Amino acid sequence: MRRIGILGVIAALALGAVSCGKEKPHVAASQKPATPVIGVSLLTLANPFFKVMGDAMQAEAKARGYEVVITSADMDPARQKDQVKDFISKKVAAIILCPADSRSVGTSIQEANQAGIPVFTADIACLDKSARVVSHIATDNFAGGKLAAEAMIEAIGGKGKVAIIDHPEVESVILRTNGFREVIGKVKDISVVAQLPGGGMRDSAFKTAQDILEKHPDLDGIFAINDPSALGAVAAIEKAGRMGRVKVVGFDGQPEAKQAIKEGKMYATSMQYPDKIGKLSIESVAKYFAGEQVPSETLIPTGLYKKADAEQDPSLK
Repeated sequence: MRRIGILGVIAALALGAVSCGKEKPHVAASQKPATPVIGVSLLTLANPFFKVMGDAMQAEAKARGYEVVITSADMDPARQKDQVKDFISKKVAAIILCPADSRSVGTSIQEANQAGIPVFTADIACLDKSARVVSHIATDNFAGGKLAAEAMIEAIGGKGKVAIIDHPEVESVILRTNGFREVIGKVKDISVVAQLPGGGMRDSAFKTAQDILEKHPDLDGIFAINDPSALGAVAAIEKAGRMGRVKVVGFDGQPEAKQAIKEGKMYATSMQYPDKIGKLSIESVAKYFAGEQVPSETLIPTGLYKKADAEQDPSLK
């Protein structure tokens, strides 16, 4: 019995050594290795920005031999939490998140950390410092907010009253509004008279803009934190009969916003490049698994798109 017990211990130790080793398990010649799966939870697919980002992720992943599962959080932190739990249960190779809430998403990221699944963020960062994120890829939103402010100053002639249609739950928007306020705050003849949430969606931003316009009949400009919000503001301004009197500056560079700029309904938008964010996110995952150094943050510069750009844009009507 003693001999059998010793042999059992030796066998167990041998098995443990195999399971803890860094070498990949042997795959039979007839068995194809499984395609690594990357789970992605985007903020929403109702916004074309995230659709472009998701498509770029799919294309880059396919080129690199990965499979990508795209889900939409529909701007709901609870829904996103469930999606991350599902990714963990399915043992995906990596997770990419566009957080619906930059603070509460930390809990989900920590769960993935505990499961040994690397997490990357795209466009929107996690603000929970206890959560481990390998790399964050995004627009330089602070700089983009500053560009939007410069456009607003130009649009209203350096003086007047402006409002911000906000979406403060997400880190990227916080950076945009901070950049905007930093520049606007240096102009003594311009005041920010309102900063209200618009949910990042056209319909809700339309209602927010209506409230702002009603309370501020002498308003000169609206900075909307994304183009859907800007287009909602444009609709509210049109309905109020104040088109031309209230200037709108957006953020994204979506085709419909570019068309509105060409038609004089919007003044400008800070350009983002969601295709680059999507491509670089997958590239970062691939580099991580190849053992290469991955920067903790990659910021993509923005540009300002105005009427002169729209008039030269062959994609517009």
